[in-house]
Amino acid sequence: MMQAKRKYPPRPGHPERICWGCEHLCPADDMRCGNGTERAQHPIELWGEDWMSIGCEEGPTEPGSATDE
Repeated sequence: MMQAKRKYPPRPGHPERICWGCEHLCPADDMRCGNGTERAQHPIELWGEDWMSIGCEEGPTEPGSATDE
């Protein structure tokens, strides 16, 4: 039986309460996975509210495209 993946929330209410390092999404004070001694931060904590747009500039993605002449 396949298990559905959890949706990754783009703007969680309290990102500091969860370790975002793996699919377990453990509470920050009870990390089960052994992913490390510190919790992994949510991208919104690292890069701010517009974290989803970082690195997504539109432009040519393949050599030889129209603007590569």
